[in-house]
Amino acid sequence: MVSTEYSNDSSLRRIRTIADFQFGAGAGAAIFPDECAFQFSTTGRIRQVRLGKERLATVRAQDGRLTLGIAAAERLAAHLASPAYRVAVQEDVAPFVADGKNAMAKHVVAADEGIRAGDEVLVVTGDDVLLATGAALLSGREMLAFNYGVAVKVRQGRGSECFQER
Repeated sequence: MVSTEYSNDSSLRRIRTIADFQFGAGAGAAIFPDECAFQFSTTGRIRQVRLGKERLATVRAQDGRLTLGIAAAERLAAHLASPAYRVAVQEDVAPFVADGKNAMAKHVVAADEGIRAGDEVLVVTGDDVLLATGAALLSGREMLAFNYGVAVKVRQGRGSECFQER
């Protein structure tokens, strides 16, 4: 990957537009501040967005949608009112999910009904503490209806240290 150390206005505008499309109006500005740096593929397309040393998001090559890093998930969670794009899990499995384990359907206690399989989602506790980010494998309704299987394939967790802050 080719990397740049400066913020490119057209790249920032493009990445914010993708986020607005994927998560709703205003999400792009909430997730991606002006100080973002971009990594490009050899063909010149945006691959990763970083803020300092932290990865905010990656643009998937197959469909152009965003996969969020935990820093971007925190920014998105602060921007979106609950229950938007959230999957709440039982308290007893929260440390495992925060450590990067998948969220199973039988542990889901609440889910945004607008979630579709394949959507990027935020995995939270019942009191809306962010645990992880990942890809929904089921719709929001299916997560609540099913008693088996993976509901969210967790991509990145905050780590169980997030429970020591509480």
